Amino acid sequence: MQAINELDPRLQLAVDMRISGLDIMHGELKVLLLEAERELEKAQQIEEDNDYSDAMQSMERKYWEGQVDALGYLYGLTYQLSFAIMDKNNKETE
Repeated sequence: MQAINELDPRLQLAVDMRISGLDIMHGELKVLLLEAERELEKAQQIEEDNDYSDAMQSMERKYWEGQVDALGYLYGLTYQLSFAIMDKNNKETE
């Protein structure tokens, strides 16, 4: 992953279209999570193909495992926040 110095044009378009920040973040996390899962699968295959003999390959796999875990947690958090916001809004309109 790279540092973000400016917003990707497709994300800026979503902002301009008044899509909520939470929805934008949810979608972007899904994309990042899928990419990390693919990288993890590749790293696992490389490690397996080399009979788990290279410590650097194991470190690469562990890195992607951590990425998948972290992104998965944040992706799930977007769901929980959405539900909490929806519940709050429903209580306010009652």
